Amino acid sequence: MGFTDNRFDVNLSILFTELPLLERPAAAAAAGFTAVELWWPWVDAPVPAQSELDALRDALNDAGTQLVGLNFYAGQLPGPDRGALSVPGEESDKFRANIDVAAEFARTMGCTALNALYGNRVEGVDPQVQDTLALENLVLAARAADRIGATLLIEALNQPESPLCPIVSAPKAIEIVDKVNAATGLGNAKFLMDLYHLAMNGEDLNEVIDTYTDKTGHVQIADNPGRGAPGTGELDFADLLGRLKKAGYDGWIGLEYKPGDRPSHESFGWLRNA
Repeated sequence: MGFTDNRFDVNLSILFTELPLLERPAAAAAAGFTAVELWWPWVDAPVPAQSELDALRDALNDAGTQLVGLNFYAGQLPGPDRGALSVPGEESDKFRANIDVAAEFARTMGCTALNALYGNRVEGVDPQVQDTLALENLVLAARAADRIGATLLIEALNQPESPLCPIVSAPKAIEIVDKVNAATGLGNAKFLMDLYHLAMNGEDLNEVIDTYTDKTGHVQIADNPGRGAPGTGELDFADLLGRLKKAGYDGWIGLEYKPGDRPSHESFGWLRNA
């Protein structure tokens, strides 16, 4: 595999999780990475104490790692939730309370990509009610992202692992991207192209890349099946990432895979051997 033309970052919410949160940036740096991304780290606190925010900022800065992607509050992740912004009541309220907090943290870190996970369908709630709420919250998030010069990301998950989430295909995610941009007029909503999720859906990855790269703001990878490191499954990442580059994508590629039964720092052999 040849990957020397790509920029890889490590998702510290799935890799290096054998370590406490504040030790992960330094571990990523020791493994040779200069950039990282995160799911919202405080699953029970959309508005954590300022001291916790400061401690994470210091850990990232002390390690010399650039934060290139951050999720808004998304509920229990990992866990049963798939986002909060379309879930009426307390979860939507938590998402709204988190918007400015996450955006401000991103601003102080120079992070310009904010991911807003849609959330699951709720039994007994009209899907149209959820979709209307979702658009309202996504508009708020897009405006907050715009104030700091950032992109709002909309991610497609996969139906087998997220059967209650309605955003489980590239075309559906693009539909939401277009709706948000039409509602705000800002044009800063983009597609988060997660090749693992799309492969799990059985989508034609070459077609997705050729069709939607121009609307893509970030890319994440893991092999399929298994969500392991490249080379543990069936996906040809040399070809896929080469195709992305030819299609015009030159942004970060997030490593969002499970390291398996080994310390995370041992899961990068595929990259070192490239």
